[in-house]
Amino acid sequence: MGRCVYTGIHEPEHPSADADGFRRDVLDLVRELGPTVVRYPGGNFVSSYRWEDGVGPVDERPVRLELAWRAIEPNTVGLDEFAGWAQRAGLEPMMAVNLGTRGIQEACDVLEYANHPSGTYWSDLRIANGAKEPHGIKLWCLGNELDGPWQVGRKTPDEYGRLAAETAKAMRLVDPSVELVAVGSSHSQMPTFGTWEDRVLEHTYEHVDYVSMHAYYEELVGDLGTFLATAVDMDAFIDAVISTSDAVGARLRQRKRLKVAFDEWNVWYQRRFVGAPNLDWQYARPLIEDRFNVADAVVVGSFLVTLLNHAERLTVACQAQLVNVIAPIMTEPGGRAWRQTIFHPFAQASRLARGQVLRVEAHGPTYATAAYGEVPLLHATATHDPATGEVVVLAVNRGTEEPLPLEVALHGFGPLVLAEHSVLADDDPYAVNTADDPDRVVPREGRDARVLDGRLEALLPPVSWNVLRLAPPPRS
Repeated sequence: MGRCVYTGIHEPEHPSADADGFRRDVLDLVRELGPTVVRYPGGNFVSSYRWEDGVGPVDERPVRLELAWRAIEPNTVGLDEFAGWAQRAGLEPMMAVNLGTRGIQEACDVLEYANHPSGTYWSDLRIANGAKEPHGIKLWCLGNELDGPWQVGRKTPDEYGRLAAETAKAMRLVDPSVELVAVGSSHSQMPTFGTWEDRVLEHTYEHVDYVSMHAYYEELVGDLGTFLATAVDMDAFIDAVISTSDAVGARLRQRKRLKVAFDEWNVWYQRRFVGAPNLDWQYARPLIEDRFNVADAVVVGSFLVTLLNHAERLTVACQAQLVNVIAPIMTEPGGRAWRQTIFHPFAQASRLARGQVLRVEAHGPTYATAAYGEVPLLHATATHDPATGEVVVLAVNRGTEEPLPLEVALHGFGPLVLAEHSVLADDDPYAVNTADDPDRVVPREGRDARVLDGRLEALLPPVSWNVLRLAPPPRS
């Protein structure tokens, strides 16, 4: 989509490009960001995609009209290139198959190509294309957003449920080790939300491991307070999907419980987008390249808190997207790459939120919002790493005017000291990073925190994302 791949992660003419055309400067930023899973090839793109177009000699690959975003797709980057890049980035591929315009056979073919060792048509073709070892891709999405009228190959829930179930059964015959994701509602405001999950899972429950969720949020003009509280909606959305899934499982007398893959989420200013039907055919056009500000970063931090607080059932969550397209990383064609404001909460949570998510029972003041009623000013989670003894507190102050005092009881973890304290905030909640000023908004060392008598005390600035890492004291 847009410049996510072409002039994003892949640009053979760039000064930093490696032998395969991937930008090393972007790869370094991806490693710093710290994702462990990347979903490919998307999104709406996958519903008219022919995966075979992206394998074999690059100069022999067909150039296609890409229907979702009205782009010219040269297929320069395909499955083998992506798998190689993912390995270099140290992350796991999450593949999506086309159940919009294609179906069971094509899903089995791409799985055989990716994962079967050798001795068959598709596995030997992979070897001939230079990938001797199987890619070993375990996570597979059974289509994308097929409830949406914008989707190529839209389905009713029963049409999709039957197709997804039969595709899942066939794929497991090819590789029984795969984990499969059924398509859930495109967002919680879909008129079919709830009914879609119920009908789809009626068909697929015993054949899949996950049900997916997608959600995007934006600030409406003049209502920063409501925007800062949008994780309230995300939280309710997750609870509703889990409840619906469990109700279907109970009705089917299934003992297993499905997991949730929140495989698209982010801030996206959709009202600024002209809409795909209004685009002309173009290669690698700049597309929804939103510039994110301090408030956006705080909201992304709040989303991370919600995702972590549901970690018992929500075990995959992909911020959409990675580079240029509503992304934490931005690039110039032939030029610079830099971190957007939303890069920092994700990178910090990925680096520090390890071990077990703790149940946080927060008590404190609230404020009124237009969409969600009274909402707590504090939104927080905490993790404990048994291997290191460290406790990490991630906390958001949704308030727009005043600092928020924070007190955390640490009893039960033994003696702890404050090892790291960072704050992402600014006097201007709409400040952004640019190529010329890439560090305008970054996490900075906090000064208003201490540990005293088994309690952590801190002062959280207005509209802020806060990270406090506590560690056992050094041994003398």
